[in-house]
Amino acid sequence: MIFHHYTGAGNNFLIADAREFDSSMITAGDTISQLCSEHHTDGLMVLQRSGSTDFRMLFFNPDGSGGMMCGNGGRCIVAFAADLGIIGNSCRFKAPDGVHEAEIIEDDGQVKTVRLKMIDVREIEKYRDGVFLNTGTRHFVRMVDDINAVDVEALGREIRHRPVFAPEGTNVNFVQSRSNRLYVRTYEKGVERETLACGTGIVASAIAAHDMGVEPSSHDWARLKYEVVARRGDRLSVDFVPGGATGLRAYSVYLTGPAEKLEELDISL
Repeated sequence: MIFHHYTGAGNNFLIADAREFDSSMITAGDTISQLCSEHHTDGLMVLQRSGSTDFRMLFFNPDGSGGMMCGNGGRCIVAFAADLGIIGNSCRFKAPDGVHEAEIIEDDGQVKTVRLKMIDVREIEKYRDGVFLNTGTRHFVRMVDDINAVDVEALGREIRHRPVFAPEGTNVNFVQSRSNRLYVRTYEKGVERETLACGTGIVASAIAAHDMGVEPSSHDWARLKYEVVARRGDRLSVDFVPGGATGLRAYSVYLTGPAEKLEELDISL
């Protein structure tokens, strides 16, 4: 079976085009775990037909868990759909957390820059050492003074398993504001380690930073923009409108960053 290897800001994914076959043969937990382990990827995605949008996206963590959105994966599957020729420079697609819109704003033939609309954020829960919110996936965000001094694996694992977040657990983001940018490191549940980037975590970090009084990198009237640096150094950005009188904490939320095709793999299942 042909799989396509894409990367988004250091997150690596296997993607299968399942428009013409039953994807259940590749979405069993053991199969996903084996594929992700053997090919050193942070998740597996399946592109399916959709009657009301351009396509449907299924995302699975390396441990086989699914049912959540992946921001870096979302950009990659949009680039994949464009490479397949089923979309142009814009699209709408279904994901586990609802319908998303996306636009390819740059394309050099190898790397596409994708602006992806994320879900609105309705609540931000405050804790003694950070805040919790859902950006399509559950995230805890903690501001720190020195991002390089944090033991992300140990502290992230402790927070991820706190009883207050059970049974689903939470991803954990550590964020430093420096030089008008946010520097983010993330411990991801389902992967159970630090990853080089997490799209929904980057979105959560930007919205949480605003909630905690961190000035944006820039703004255009009510719309705020945060420039974000992930572990590999990739530049990403999050822009959104604070909720105000809408009853939301943030709406019209967009994540912008790179998506790159690395290789095509013929894998025997």
